[in-house]
Order: sequence, then C-alpha cells, then structure tokens
Amino acid sequence: MEKILVLDFGGQYNQLIARRVRDNRVYAEILPYTTPLEEIKKRKYKGIIFTGGPNSVFDMSSPHYTADILGIGVPVLGICYGCQLISWMAGGEVKTAPVSEYGKIELTHTASPLFANIPERLVVWMSHTDYIAVAPEGFEIVGTTADCPCAAMQNTAKNIYAVQFHPEVTHSEYGHQVLYNFLYEICHCKGDWVMDNFIDTSVQKLREQIGDKNVILGLSGGVDSSVAAGLLSRAVGKQLTCVFVDQGLMRKDEGDMVERTFTTMFDMNFVRVNCGEHFMAALKGVTDPEEKRRIIGTEFFNVFWDEIRKQSDRGYFAQGTIYPDCIESGKGDADVIKTHHNRVKTPDDVEFLGIIEPLADLFKDEVRRVGERLGIPRELVWRQPFPGPGLGVRIIGEITAEKVKILQDADAVLRDEMAKNGYERNLAQFFCVLPGVNTVGVMGDHRTYENLVAIRAVTTDDFMTADWARIPYDILAKVSNRITNEVPHINRVVYDITSKPPGTVEWE
Repeated sequence: MEKILVLDFGGQYNQLIARRVRDNRVYAEILPYTTPLEEIKKRKYKGIIFTGGPNSVFDMSSPHYTADILGIGVPVLGICYGCQLISWMAGGEVKTAPVSEYGKIELTHTASPLFANIPERLVVWMSHTDYIAVAPEGFEIVGTTADCPCAAMQNTAKNIYAVQFHPEVTHSEYGHQVLYNFLYEICHCKGDWVMDNFIDTSVQKLREQIGDKNVILGLSGGVDSSVAAGLLSRAVGKQLTCVFVDQGLMRKDEGDMVERTFTTMFDMNFVRVNCGEHFMAALKGVTDPEEKRRIIGTEFFNVFWDEIRKQSDRGYFAQGTIYPDCIESGKGDADVIKTHHNRVKTPDDVEFLGIIEPLADLFKDEVRRVGERLGIPRELVWRQPFPGPGLGVRIIGEITAEKVKILQDADAVLRDEMAKNGYERNLAQFFCVLPGVNTVGVMGDHRTYENLVAIRAVTTDDFMTADWARIPYDILAKVSNRITNEVPHINRVVYDITSKPPGTVEWE
C-alpha cells in the first residue's frame, strides 16, 4: 500500500493534513519529528509532508530535523513552519516578518507542478509571524503575496516543495488541488486507499488472528465501538460477545435502539447490563462536576469488568480505538501519547490472549464510511459526539432520575425537529442542557415555577474551535413551542450563543 508520511512538528492541523491526503485515496500516517531518519527510510514512503508548528526555526529549542531527509530521494512538501524549516535546513534565511499574515490572503503563483490546474491568483489561509527572507540556493520562488516575498518555493531537481500557507484548511481556495498535485503529479501515487479494500483486508486479518478463539468488546453505542463490533461480527460471528452497559444516562430510547440494532442485524452474542438505579444511588447528593465524572467513570468501570469476569472463555479483548487515539504528539515530548476513552486499562485479575483494535488505522470520517458499508443504521454511524458521562454532564447540579427524564424528553424533541427540517446536516453537534434553574411562567391561568432548558448547537470542522449555529428563528420557535407544551416541568427555553472560545461545547 502506498503511504505518505506526515511528519509532525507540533502543528494544530497535523491530523487534518493526514485526513486530506486520505481523502485523495492515499494512505497517510503521522509520526513525531523525533522519529529517526533510518526508521523513515525503512517505511518506503511515496512522499513526506512537514506540518506547521507554533515555533521559530531560528530558535534552537524548537523542533528541528536532520537536513539529510532532503536528500533521500523522497518528495517533500513543507507547510507553514515546515516551509520555513526546509529553508533553514537548505541554507536559506528565516526572519521575523515585518508584517505578520493571518487569515485569508491573496497569493499569486507562477508555473509549478504544485499549482497545476490552479488560477494564477487565489485566496489562501495564512498564519505566520516569521517568513523566508532569502530562499535557499537551488530553490525557485513560485508564490508571493503582498507581504510575503516567498509564499511558495520549489527545487524541482530534488522534488522539494514548500508553501507558507495552509492548503489543508477549507479557507484556502484550491488547497485540495495543491495536495492532489503533490500526491499525483509529484509523488506519482496511484490512489489505492479505499474503504472496500480496508474491510476485506481487515476481515481476513481478524479471522487469521482470532482463529477459533472468542472476542469480548465493550460496546458503548458510539460510532467507534459500533463499527468495531460490525467489523468483528463479519469476521467471526458468534465468537464475538458485546457487553453494553446502560447506566441510565443515555439519550431517550438510545439503549433500546442499540440493543435492537445489534441483536437483529448482526451475528454475535449481545449482553446488556441495565444499571440506571445503581448509578442514581451512587450520584445522590453529588453536585461537583468533576466528582460526578469520577463517580460515573468509576462505577462504569466496575460494572463493566464485573460482567466480563462472568465470561468463562474470554479469548481476546477488542477496543474501538481509532487513529487519533494512537498518535504521538509532535510538540516536543515524544514519550507522551495522547490518551482517550477508547483505550481501556484492563484490571490486573482479568487476562486476555491479546488486544484487538480493528479501527486503529482510521480517522473518524473513515470509520463512518466503513460503518455505512457494513450496513449499520445511519443513526449510529452518524451519531454525534456524546460525552463519556452521558447526560450526567448536561444536568447541572445533582443528577436525579426525574431530571434525566425531563432532559431526555426535551432533547428528543430537539432532535426530532432538526431531523424533520433537515437542518441537522448543517450542525456538528446539538443538544439540550438542564441548568438547574427554575423560572416563573404562565400556563393557562396558572402561575408556574418550573425548569429552564437551554439549547446548544455548534458548527465546526475539528472541535478545536466552534461557532454557535445560526439556526433559523422559525425552527427555534417550533422547538421551543413543542418542548414547553410536550415536556412536563419545563416552562422556558433559551438558546446558547457562545462560541468556543471563550466557551466550550459542553456546559460542564
């Protein structure tokens, strides 16, 4: 399989670059800048992309790499900091820019394989305070802006290219074409990374690895674990046991939907553990958000592993780990690996033959495509991000069974209206929050003093930043009217118009 290396120098868009490469049907993987050159050579990449980063290349404490990488015969593309790093390694001069460039900037380019089939002038996304003052010997400047004399450069003899802008972000016009040109015109990729191949290859590998042994998977009902379950079911059928812990903090009827899906559509053993009352008792009187998270996490861990201990023939343990869960940071500490809820620590007294992570090479959008091809229902495949503690962090203050039901009913109305209007496709995430505030209202001729519910809806590409969604007023009016009329104990609906930053997506 063809592979492109995304060499990470601490850029915030490292995963986005890899995803954009994969969108072009070429497999990309991310490694930190501390990866030895010999290791990179052994992997036989078709091309290498240097990411951006927040540092200055002339600061010797910043991430650097040996200049030898420019001479191994593999095409290289530098982006932002990566562009400046190539200049620094090749003998150019990088300085603090007289004028910093942030946001959309018009760029003019000359003929280059990198800009094939792209208009001479285009708008690109810049974010830099340093710039290339003098290009290295052997490099030709092929792109400029009003304040950046070297916005793109190339050394065609060595197949080395560099751009000061970010082609991976949607704000850059023809950014997709720039990456396409690097992959196909410069690296001469064939484009053999397709989901159907992934499914067939994965099923064969899983059958070979598992043999006649059993597999246990913790099924949360989220996208990752659901797709992992579907893939394993196709591979080994009844050898798979999925354990689903319903702690009573899921969205309305969600537990039933998960059970119905995996007991009717897939060949597997499905175990549902209903423990809502246990969780309500454990959370009684608790109001601190961090304490609530701790209790929910601890009790979930205990309930799940108590159920696993009942399985006499455990075999392998499977997890819904995806590629972002496995990526080492390129921010300067190569020993730190990003932690994620998908990677579960097993208790010392529970032994398995090994850990299986069938989705560990995929990004979330690729996981969804696999799920669609496996026939998993859309409501699971396109399930929005849902916090590990569930509705427990969307109820401010003490969690009670009554509050959970109120929030479930209000959230169900919101989701129903978004689906009816087709507006859910415009939103990255939307949900209701119960802030624990009562307000005065009038229903009929009676004064009420009931719950206020807040609606939260955002648009975002990566959840690093998010903007509050401009849902049309007529849709919000219909949602508010239905919630106050159909959901008991709610007499007021408000809409959260805070972006991230300064707020966060979740309230707690």
